[in-house]
Amino acid sequence: MILYTVTVKVNKELKERMNMIKINWSEYIRKAIEQKIVLEERRKAAKKLLESLKAGKHVVPKGFINETIRGMRETL
Repeated sequence: MILYTVTVKVNKELKERMNMIKINWSEYIRKAIEQKIVLEERRKAAKKLLESLKAGKHVVPKGFINETIRGMRETL
């Protein structure tokens, strides 16, 4: 797997505070980015679904949207 570099700048105070917490910051940031991408992809899919529903193209089973939203919230 080829990895690419992404640079994040933080101020001195934040960097000092980060140094006091011994975790793999690169791995933490990678996971946070991935979670954000998944969330945005879900939002985009939900928006597309709602637009098609408003246009009358699809019928959704009762309770489906509420269950989907709950599921999205639980993954945060």
